[in-house]
Amino acid sequence: MVFRWYRYRKVRPAVTQTFEELPQVTVQIPLFNEKFVAERIIDACVELDYPTDKLQIQVVDDSTDNTRELVAERVEYYRKKGVNIDHVHRTNRKGFKAGALKDAMEFATGEFIAIFDADFIPSPSTIKDCIHHFTDDSVGMVQMRWEHINRFSSRFTEAQAIILDSHFALEQQVRYASDKLFNFNGTAGVWRTNTIVDSGHWQGDTLTEDLDLSYRAQMKGWKLLYLNDVSCPGELPANMNAFRSQQHRWAKGGIQVMLKMLGDVWRSRFGLGKKLEATFHLANNLSYLVVLVDTILFLIPSIIVREIYDISFMFWLDLPFLLLATGGHMVYLYFGQVALKHSKRRALSHVPGLMLVGIQLAFNNARAGFEALRGQQSEFVRTPKSGERADKEKEQPLTISQQLYQVVLPKSAAVEFLLSLVYCVVLAWAVHNQIWFMTPFLMLLIIGFMTTAITNLRSQLSLNS
Repeated sequence: MVFRWYRYRKVRPAVTQTFEELPQVTVQIPLFNEKFVAERIIDACVELDYPTDKLQIQVVDDSTDNTRELVAERVEYYRKKGVNIDHVHRTNRKGFKAGALKDAMEFATGEFIAIFDADFIPSPSTIKDCIHHFTDDSVGMVQMRWEHINRFSSRFTEAQAIILDSHFALEQQVRYASDKLFNFNGTAGVWRTNTIVDSGHWQGDTLTEDLDLSYRAQMKGWKLLYLNDVSCPGELPANMNAFRSQQHRWAKGGIQVMLKMLGDVWRSRFGLGKKLEATFHLANNLSYLVVLVDTILFLIPSIIVREIYDISFMFWLDLPFLLLATGGHMVYLYFGQVALKHSKRRALSHVPGLMLVGIQLAFNNARAGFEALRGQQSEFVRTPKSGERADKEKEQPLTISQQLYQVVLPKSAAVEFLLSLVYCVVLAWAVHNQIWFMTPFLMLLIIGFMTTAITNLRSQLSLNS
């Protein structure tokens, strides 16, 4: 990705012409129990700088708590002001987000559909910044880069921001510019209505309906565009349990789409290079499962063999593999900040924390991949947000209500605690045999799994108290 970025970093979609008359656009705001951010996103969409007679706003609401009443009140307030806004509420969650978007499209009047999740805040110019790309009739979707409202709220949110920066500024840019398959990210994007319908519509049989529809659209011949210069800010999960819940859904959904679409990709007319790259793209979330299996099945036997046969030369094999395994990913994350012209020194200071976050996700995402492979279905679990304000505004401590609202039921604490003990044994062996180069990495593994287990247990205790 980094090498390709140097080649493709300046590639931007060109607007060859503009609409003489702006087309009809429907803005969809999918919601599920988001009482702390629902009013904020509605207010932001009402402020969009687009002709009022060309703009329809749909609040697509599956809420089962008092979010429904808050939304209904806000929608009615704006309707009285003459805003074309509707509250589309469902009494069931059939198909989850995909099902809600599909049902709401029956009442959509727009030739184009802009989608903004509840935790995003589009700027007034957002639609106008994107819409003229659709003068090319082959363009089916335009994706904007994500920015982050609460990037500097904590070291944890900044680490998340760095990870997402690399995904957008490097990966999405390179995939688009080098004509590889890439995907809509579920929010901060605009779809041509005909593209959604022609590609088989929203389908709720995976947890990542955005990735699923993106692949089906590209296989139908539609172009997807990525706009690195147009951004839309959103809110990052404020705690580890919410983040892990989000990552579990993304990882499991990605493997579900792989199982669903990979055969179709290989039967398509795409060239061999594109098919191979798409295979790695769809299967990338299996890496956590592969690493976990590798650790369990090969680490301990390897130590025993080395102890018995005193294989001292293995150091020269271990070190390159260790550097390749961790170094490549760290370079990728670092260059995400280079691509956006962010502080390089600050990015380097986050390297240990980024490694720690990856370790903390290891078992969580490995479990997600395993569940997907065995066909285990699960509910679409929302990522709870508290409605944090912009970075430069003074943050207030979260209320008890907000803290409870953010809670996601933790899992796997016992397994992660056991893994930390295993790595303690490995660390003791490494120290005993004076294999010092391994100790920093082993310490990170121990800290990562142990802190995650403790966080999960504390959350469980708080839920039971």
